[in-house]
Amino acid sequence: MADKKSNKRIKSLSIHRPFIYGTTARPFDPIRNPKPPGIPDDHTHSWEVFVKGVDDTDITYWLRRVQFKLHESIPNHVRIIDAVPGKPFSLKETGWGEFEITIRLYYVSESNEKPQTLYHHLRLHPYGRTEEEKEEMKNGPDGGVVKSWNYDEQIFNEPYESFYEVLTTGAMPASMAGGQKGGKGGKQKGEKEQKIERSEGGVLARSAMIPLTNRGPDYPFSRETEQCEIEKLKKALVKVEEMTKKTKEELEKKEKRLKELKAEGAKG
Repeated sequence: MADKKSNKRIKSLSIHRPFIYGTTARPFDPIRNPKPPGIPDDHTHSWEVFVKGVDDTDITYWLRRVQFKLHESIPNHVRIIDAVPGKPFSLKETGWGEFEITIRLYYVSESNEKPQTLYHHLRLHPYGRTEEEKEEMKNGPDGGVVKSWNYDEQIFNEPYESFYEVLTTGAMPASMAGGQKGGKGGKQKGEKEQKIERSEGGVLARSAMIPLTNRGPDYPFSRETEQCEIEKLKKALVKVEEMTKKTKEELEKKEKRLKELKAEGAKG
């Protein structure tokens, strides 16, 4: 819990941190994904469920524990993963069926926040809005790997002062994060001042940044992706407006024709 000196919330302030959660499933294959000894015969896939930072940045400074609740038929179906700095929260399993996974997030003690719950559907088989998308996933270069990933942003409204300091202190490139801890930074005696800059496509640890550009299938979330989705929404909105206009015109014609028919019937 927040200490007494810092046990005050910062009013009218919201701060967010991006993260990714989801599952990755791989069909067993003698060459690409051999079934390990001891796995039941009816298990068709290996899969992993995870919660991690965008661009693999560390999120353990604000998230201390994740609970995964799996299907009750799985032994030890409630699993708890505690934070290991620099590592994602993840667990691996094998199976044959899809089901909903309950993901519960526990924040660091400085946050004084209650746990939050997410729900994610484990997907083992290719999916998509069209049959073409399903076939593309099924016949992809990674051997039919099924990725069901979600981008989300954890919002902390009016955080405690001590937690705000945890969230905002020590922003640095991910390559430097492993060798430094928290603190307010600054140069040591005799050291040259080092200017921290965001590299192209990269992010700063302990920041709300996401990559500027797409950098491959393992890093699908970026500002570039965001802009592509915005453009898709804009095009869809234009199409909806056109369809609405067309439907309205057709409705007006029919209403006019109905009015004429009623007038003709009244005369007769």
